[in-house]
Amino acid sequence: MNNKYVIDTPENKEFLQSNVKALLSFGKQFPSPGGSSYYLGDDGTPWTDRNRETWITSRMVHVYSIGRMLGFPECEELASKGLKGLKTELKDTENDGWYAGITPDGRPLEGKQCYAHAFVILATSSAYLAGIEGAKELLDEAIALYDKRFWNEEEGLSVDTWDTVFSTLDSYRGLNANMHTVEAFLAAADALEDKKYRVRAGRIISKVVQWAEENSYRLPEHFTSEWKAELDMNKDKPDDPFKPYGATPGHGIEWARLITQWVLSTKDLDRGIREKYLKTACNLYGRAISDAWNADGAEGIVYTTDWEGKPVVHDRMHWTLAEAINTSAVLYRVTGDKKYSDDFGMFLKYLDETVLDHNTGSWFHQLDEKNRLKGTVWPGKSDLYHAFQSMLIPYRDPAVSIAKSVTK
Repeated sequence: MNNKYVIDTPENKEFLQSNVKALLSFGKQFPSPGGSSYYLGDDGTPWTDRNRETWITSRMVHVYSIGRMLGFPECEELASKGLKGLKTELKDTENDGWYAGITPDGRPLEGKQCYAHAFVILATSSAYLAGIEGAKELLDEAIALYDKRFWNEEEGLSVDTWDTVFSTLDSYRGLNANMHTVEAFLAAADALEDKKYRVRAGRIISKVVQWAEENSYRLPEHFTSEWKAELDMNKDKPDDPFKPYGATPGHGIEWARLITQWVLSTKDLDRGIREKYLKTACNLYGRAISDAWNADGAEGIVYTTDWEGKPVVHDRMHWTLAEAINTSAVLYRVTGDKKYSDDFGMFLKYLDETVLDHNTGSWFHQLDEKNRLKGTVWPGKSDLYHAFQSMLIPYRDPAVSIAKSVTK
């Protein structure tokens, strides 16, 4: 195998570093005049006729805050512009919290999403560590709002969606929002040195470990308000971008890394729980790769499977590959098992040969079952978050959230 795909070689480090630079260069046109993030097209040109969403803006603030800490020029200015969007046009000054997004002409989108608010916490945690002016105040505000509206202390889980004025809570409960809540809580715990949020992340993870064991390590995504799994939700719309039917292998992979991070960062953890949770992480990753990698005669990770592991949506989403790169590297660091470093090399080779857009930059965000470009779920290249992180995490402390690890 080419050394640039082999972990811990100088060639591999250079390959990942070159992609960090390329991604930061690609996304520079994201800020609108008000700061909210444009959705980027295939060549990085803003698609100004699309909504500007809070979760995308937050992801770009997160990325460029880390870029600033890595010493790349222009990143501080770009992170500051995105933060301005979170402070102003995306923020609901009347009802509190953040809109899901705004239309091209500046009208707010309906509803208040846990998913988007988790990313505001992630973004402001990273911006605070990067020294971006105003980030700490916004982080404090985001956490206070999240605590009040989305965190359910009794259940140890987060609710999903309110109406715009926070008067009516939707009955849907989702694991995706809770996954990004774990990421946000771990980032906040690291940035603020507040263990309360690490404890909360652990409470969510305890439920995930249980659901993983009960479902052969294929995680349910959708639940009722009583947290009863709805395994057939969206069976008639299986490629929904946020609520797809069935198991999402990419999320199993992502959970494996977050569980590992929580275990490694929780210093007083009982040895039995530590071993159980690390085993669960390995099983989640193993199940996802077994079900989804090269499942239909072509490389790539299929988007979804049914509850027996049979592919449902065969498309390859770029974020699943990014998470596979992250998690294979992390599990190799933790276990020393060569199968994970072999997987890491396999995924990077596929990235380089198929998913990297060597002509215009960034990664192709959606490919079909024959690895041809497709844009039904994710046209263009909305943001940099997954791809960018996957070029950094393999060489960072797996016990620490990515922005904090850059400061160490």
